[in-house]
Amino acid sequence: MSFKVSPTSPAGKWLGFVTAIWVQAISGNNYTFANYSAALKTLMALTQLQLNNLSVAKDVGKAFGLLAGFASDKFPIPIILLIGAVEGLVGYGVQWLVVSQRIQPLPYWAMCIFLCMGGNSTTWMNTAILVTCIRNFRKNRGPVSGILKGYVGLSTAIFTDLCSALFAEDPAKFLLMLAIIPLVVCISAIFFLREIPPSSTSVEEKTEVKYFGIINVVAVVIAVYLLAYDVSGVHGNSVSKVFAAILLLLLASPLAIPVYLMVQSWLRSSSDCLDVEGNNATEPLLGVQENVVEVVEKAEIVAMEGLVVEERQQPMIGEEHTIIEALRTVDFWILFVSFLCGVGTGLAVQNNMGQMGLALGYTDVSIFVSLISIFGFFGRIVSGSVSEYYIKKAGTPRPVWNAASQIVMALGYIIMAMALPGSLYIGSIVVGICYGVRLAVTVPTASELFGLKYYGLIYNILILNLPLGSFLFSGLLAGFLYDAEATTTADGGNTCVGAHCYRLVFIVMAIACIVGFVLDVLLSFRTKAIYSKIHASRKAKKSVSISNGH
Repeated sequence: MSFKVSPTSPAGKWLGFVTAIWVQAISGNNYTFANYSAALKTLMALTQLQLNNLSVAKDVGKAFGLLAGFASDKFPIPIILLIGAVEGLVGYGVQWLVVSQRIQPLPYWAMCIFLCMGGNSTTWMNTAILVTCIRNFRKNRGPVSGILKGYVGLSTAIFTDLCSALFAEDPAKFLLMLAIIPLVVCISAIFFLREIPPSSTSVEEKTEVKYFGIINVVAVVIAVYLLAYDVSGVHGNSVSKVFAAILLLLLASPLAIPVYLMVQSWLRSSSDCLDVEGNNATEPLLGVQENVVEVVEKAEIVAMEGLVVEERQQPMIGEEHTIIEALRTVDFWILFVSFLCGVGTGLAVQNNMGQMGLALGYTDVSIFVSLISIFGFFGRIVSGSVSEYYIKKAGTPRPVWNAASQIVMALGYIIMAMALPGSLYIGSIVVGICYGVRLAVTVPTASELFGLKYYGLIYNILILNLPLGSFLFSGLLAGFLYDAEATTTADGGNTCVGAHCYRLVFIVMAIACIVGFVLDVLLSFRTKAIYSKIHASRKAKKSVSISNGH
């Protein structure tokens, strides 16, 4: 007997998921631009439009995520993770050299390339993690998406608060963290994360739900802990180091699940010699029960296929689609454009939060960056689980939650445009929540509408909205309108102070969210039949499992 863990064992499966969480907890470095953008603007004497285009270059890296999508079907997970980690080391490493003034600022075009590399690095990490985990836990796609995307949302606050606690918000040391930590974490995931068969019985599915619930609780504790640190004011050196130590322990705590399963497996194997006969008697019965469930599942598939007996070239929504087949559907483009309205405007706020805060008279904007990150986490983790619950309970289409988030986000932009006292705090919270909902809900929605066979590439086509949205709403809209209101400074840059700097930007983004709301409502109606089938299928499987003693 030994404690060696196979990736296909229950303990190995959850150990892989825990390492996936860690990768996601450090892969949100793409959202941290506001923490060091002011240093780049000063060192390179940039206008706001030039600075915004640097942030666009960072997000353009997402467009090359198509490479990661293609590679996810061709190469093993360790290779994909390693490519992302090394690319991030180079991209953020060069930015660290510039901001720390170890080298002279590079030409503008060269900085664009290295920011693009940093942005692209996360597409390799996210593709490897999301595709693998969605396939491993396909009966609980909502919670998986919510948890993983939730930790991406928290990663900005994790990086920001750790840097604040340990390095007094030094932008150079912050960039050094962005370069090194993802490399170390990805190497740990390389050894444990594998694609394995999903759960085949309702017992396994319920066990997954239980463990996801535990991980959700831990994640909420981490989010509240980060929030408490952010709102409790300035901290001394000793308190900051204690905070950092406790945070690292909390991040490691999900390891308790695979450790528990490993010990449980060891105890079970040590007692096998005492009840061999009993096991031999019961295992066939369990096998029969599991086979009954499997037969029912196959019957459901045959029945669904029987609904479309005529010859057709284009699969129906809900079936496996190739990339070309998905791109031919109206539903894909509705999902694509509505996603653009939500994440594009949210990215504009995140990329420009530093200047938005300075325009309204705040000298320290790190609190707003952390608020977006932490409440983005709550949006992701809650919407993933809630949307899954209502599919199982009533067949509620998942896009309904996207529609709700678009309306709330539009209200948030209107509040920010009014520039009342505290409006930036409220706006940061609202934008964070709604941006998180968009990401957590859209990820499983795409897999349910177009299948999992080519999911890696479909996912990366959808997230083309990140560079596209960044270009439209941050590079063009926010950049041009800010510069139109700004005055030139002595060093050749420009600055703007006052509520007028971003008012029109917020109004235009509110209108975009209303357009997104209309599209999400339309998609909800168009996919109602699919989610009704998913609900009926899960209800039938549950009934069979109950009747067979599960």
